[in-house]
Amino acid sequence: MTNVNLGRERSLAGNINATLKSLLNIEGAKTGVPIVRGEEDYVNKIIDLPISLDLYNDLRPIAQAIGVTKNFKEVVDYFKVENGTPQGFRIEYAIGQDAVVRADLVRDIGYDKNGQKRPTKFLFSADSADPYEVEAIGPLLANLTCNPGIVYDLFINNPKANVGNKFKTRDEVMTEIGRVLGPGCDISVEINNPFEESDQKILEEAEKFREMLSPYRIVIKIPHTGPVNAQNVKELLSGDKKFQRRYDEGATADMLRGHHLALMLRENGFKINFTLMFEPHQTAMALQAKPYFINSFIRHRHSQSMEIKRLLDLYKTGEDHTYLAELRTYFMEKDYLSANDGELDLTEVLEMAERIIKYRQLEKPEGSDGLDSVRHNLRLLNRTNLADTRLIICSMEGPLNYLDIDNLLTEPEFEDMMHKLIVTAVPSYLAKFTSCSQVVSYQRRFMNAAQGES
Repeated sequence: MTNVNLGRERSLAGNINATLKSLLNIEGAKTGVPIVRGEEDYVNKIIDLPISLDLYNDLRPIAQAIGVTKNFKEVVDYFKVENGTPQGFRIEYAIGQDAVVRADLVRDIGYDKNGQKRPTKFLFSADSADPYEVEAIGPLLANLTCNPGIVYDLFINNPKANVGNKFKTRDEVMTEIGRVLGPGCDISVEINNPFEESDQKILEEAEKFREMLSPYRIVIKIPHTGPVNAQNVKELLSGDKKFQRRYDEGATADMLRGHHLALMLRENGFKINFTLMFEPHQTAMALQAKPYFINSFIRHRHSQSMEIKRLLDLYKTGEDHTYLAELRTYFMEKDYLSANDGELDLTEVLEMAERIIKYRQLEKPEGSDGLDSVRHNLRLLNRTNLADTRLIICSMEGPLNYLDIDNLLTEPEFEDMMHKLIVTAVPSYLAKFTSCSQVVSYQRRFMNAAQGES
């Protein structure tokens, strides 16, 4: 008999629930199968969980015993699970040549405790390294992302957040976050220096995170590097911090460094969050690096689009070249142009602005909300062979970003892609949208009524 994965994705038949206990030798039963000796404590964690009637009928005539896999034991022991199975894992069943049915735990952040799916197909993430803030939202999250800026600038070196300077190192912060979040939440941590000359040093840094947060939860964030490399990165760190070449004028090896780092780490067993994805045209090549997460950064891209369109419209109203000069300066400030483009012909500036607005579909429903990259990336994901890859919508602010995303979640075109989507923001931003004006109005009424006031 070959090793067959029977799974548990099939729906339960009507209102009829079966369990593994139905298959066992229990007191008074005429038929049944035993639990593998020594694995009773593990099997008992799932013995009363529902399985499909189809799965039960498949197993009953061929199962000779019930047990668990080595991985099942390791997961349960690592997270010190007392009852059931931990968040962040789905339960699968396989039967081998020995006719022993073994339960396995497969990492899947779309699942809650006891192998039950989370409430919604789309998931939530948070951008934070503040353990106090994370604790308040942690039970609702499937992922947390942080980078050196979030860890150091927003928390460790921020006395308002890091109260009493309790946390002094990144390792201390990440260890505490791992404790606060528990097993159900992936933790995406960015390497400190993507331009490190030694791949071995990058591997050692990633391995340290794996030991700290477990191989189940750790995801390594790898950024797109563009034309930046170990030699010219100093241009971004000193003087006027302006880059001396355009964003698309780098050497091939430099432009693809992030892709190679992602592949290298993946070959060493790490899941990859491939970050710094702003334009849709970055996605297809990024997917070749087989990432676990890809991203759509929306905030700055959309706000820049609106400013480009504003200056473009002002120019077209009266053909005042002053506005094209302003556009040229703006393009240099935002790295569309290099520090050497101060005398670029204004005709080229005009063509560049028109090309950007057209590509981003700003004047069409597809991109008027700044979510054209999200729609594009969901369509691409729907055409890949990467079953576990998800898209994170990130970098948002203001009163409309979340509302527009919320509307996108209901668009019929993407109904079958919701399980591929994660929404992330700082916890305080997500928290704003749990309330509305009527909450206050009704609480006023209810709380006064509860005190007996009219």
